[in-house]
Amino acid sequence: MGAFYEEIPENVMDWIPKQKVFWVATAPLSKHGHVNVSPKGGECFGVPNRRSFWYMDMTGSGNETISHLREPGNARITILFNAFEGPPRILRLWGKGRVLEYGTPEFDGMVARENITTMPGTRSIIVVDIHQVGTSCGYQVPFFSFVDYRRVLEEFFQKKAERYEKGMEKESMDRYWALKNARSMDGLPGMRRGLEAGKQFSIEPIKKMVGKMAPKKSGSATGELHVAYIVIALLTVLVAILAVTHPAFEYFPAQRRMQSLLSQVTSTPGGGSPSAAGMRQYV
Repeated sequence: MGAFYEEIPENVMDWIPKQKVFWVATAPLSKHGHVNVSPKGGECFGVPNRRSFWYMDMTGSGNETISHLREPGNARITILFNAFEGPPRILRLWGKGRVLEYGTPEFDGMVARENITTMPGTRSIIVVDIHQVGTSCGYQVPFFSFVDYRRVLEEFFQKKAERYEKGMEKESMDRYWALKNARSMDGLPGMRRGLEAGKQFSIEPIKKMVGKMAPKKSGSATGELHVAYIVIALLTVLVAILAVTHPAFEYFPAQRRMQSLLSQVTSTPGGGSPSAAGMRQYV
């Protein structure tokens, strides 16, 4: 039955690389944001040690995982494996994710260190620093027989790269990333190269939502945080005014100094500032 660990159990270290598919789950911090679950397949992931997991992130029309991992204060991620043959098993890896974007020194270092063979359309490597592992029975997961990997995505981006090399500038990966990978469906920033290319080539990210729930503008998922900051600032000002003017606080030395300072400001001819000597008196 279910069990929890702080690191990957030794008995599944060899089982993980043999799997043909897994799922990735992330979510924005906003309560109005959308939880994302993405299936991943192919021989493009690894387990360097019992507290780390990585997978090669291929370019697609969505960009949720990168956006959620790069959201300040977020980076939460869960990896899910299922056994589709042999004994039943469900394995979850909880941790914090890091995005090693294509073309960066961090990406190149990871490729060399783990001997990773990249494919056409690779946009990043996602590294998960694991802090909790869970196993459970998986008795309800059905049996499936593996046939083969799909090669459609690789072939699509291989042809795109060939057209770009022949001089078709519009086929560049940076333009594709600017159009489809610069923002999440909630408007959070995504690929940095996509954002930079969007500015360079004046490319607006496509809309990924429709209807009333669609963001009104980029970054609207963080709009509620901006409103909260404004409300906090206004409340702080109101409390300060109350502390200066309310009779209940008239015997507090700081309140008297503030009242005197305000009096100087309002009584100065032309609305000017009090003298430097006057200011020093109240510091």
